[in-house]
Amino acid sequence: MDEQYDAIVLGTGLKECIISGLLSVDGLKVLHMDRNDYYGGQSASLNLKQLWERFRPGQDPPKSLGASRDYNVDMVPKFIMANGNLVRVLVHTDVVKYLEFKAVDGSYVLNKGRVEKVPATDYEALKSPLMGLFEKRRARGFFIYLQDYNPEDPRTHKGYDLRRMTMAGLYKEYGLDPMTIDFIGHALALHRDDGYLNEPALPTVMKIKLYNESLNRFEGTKSPYIYPLYGLGELPQAFARLSAVYGGTYMLNKPDAQVVYEDGKAVGVSSEGVTAKCKFVVGDPSYFPNKVHRTSQVVRAMCIMSHPIPGTDNSHSVQIILPQKQVNRKSDVYVFCCSYSHNVASKDKYIAFVSTTVETSNPEQELLSGLALLGKVDEQFVEVVDVMEPLADGKQDKCFISKGYDATSHFETTVEDVLDLYTRITGKPLDLDSKDPSKAATSS
Repeated sequence: MDEQYDAIVLGTGLKECIISGLLSVDGLKVLHMDRNDYYGGQSASLNLKQLWERFRPGQDPPKSLGASRDYNVDMVPKFIMANGNLVRVLVHTDVVKYLEFKAVDGSYVLNKGRVEKVPATDYEALKSPLMGLFEKRRARGFFIYLQDYNPEDPRTHKGYDLRRMTMAGLYKEYGLDPMTIDFIGHALALHRDDGYLNEPALPTVMKIKLYNESLNRFEGTKSPYIYPLYGLGELPQAFARLSAVYGGTYMLNKPDAQVVYEDGKAVGVSSEGVTAKCKFVVGDPSYFPNKVHRTSQVVRAMCIMSHPIPGTDNSHSVQIILPQKQVNRKSDVYVFCCSYSHNVASKDKYIAFVSTTVETSNPEQELLSGLALLGKVDEQFVEVVDVMEPLADGKQDKCFISKGYDATSHFETTVEDVLDLYTRITGKPLDLDSKDPSKAATSS
């Protein structure tokens, strides 16, 4: 381990594995280490035995749940936007060839205590029970404007300067009522709170267009999301393979790995009495205790069930967003469900997660609105996780640190952090437009 590397990456979470793969493709000499003996770090997928060891040590899983190896329970459950940046990264790096995806059955939103399908087109808006007759006409006009809108073509702008006009102002132009604004902002644009209303409209319009493009990416899909067979733990391993193909070196089971500093800058990592030298270190917050701070906490319930979530048309995989106003909170609640159809559970078993950003001193209580939607639960585990973020950008101390994973049940914020990390490390943005994301075909 006395070699000189360009980069040493600590932790095999998804973010670290993507960065390791991208840097290896760029021709850098990368050493990747993890204190654990498995891939995935915080974003690992666990089998039943590992799940019980983590939450109920000394106990065995009930035999009624089936074989341990049939389960891949994500510790950070998230769906992938079919036309989003993670798919673009997968296609850009060719990692997509190591993975198989399946479309997610449904995207839903809580409205007045009922779970309703999210309309994403003018046609769906006309049929949606979320809106009354006159509101449907107004919403249809709004959706048509968004579908036609092209930032580069002023003829599609209808006189609105979305770089200056606020999103609240655009909603007002179409006369949309608060309930409609609620589901558009939270279930289509995927904002986590209402702060976006007073910001320029353009980013939100592009987010809604991304939702619609993702919905239309694959023929016959009912949601804009895809999800890998065998769970999200497949993603870090796929990027690890990419890094290895380009010469990256992996060392797992290094519990004593520590960053070495000289004059306040990271110059290497030591483990088992040997130091590997490098120009900079990348890693998750747990490897840099003095260089990160807690910005929030996420509370997450993991539930094993023997049925789909009621009211979701018997969907085997589904996302339900509970907008903050619907549940009297400052932040949204997210429900994520997948099942044996994605090879993450035994036959006829479903895995549901409810997660949100902690706002009170009783985090479990904050999940009740989401848990109430699930019906009977066979087994339930709850954990509260600190979300840590770096104190600095890494350019001075050569420590490039990822952020923790938020409560959202989609990957858009995760990939934003990865792309920001890549830009900070290399000084250039990653070009994701060079390949067509439609190559990331779903399985049947």
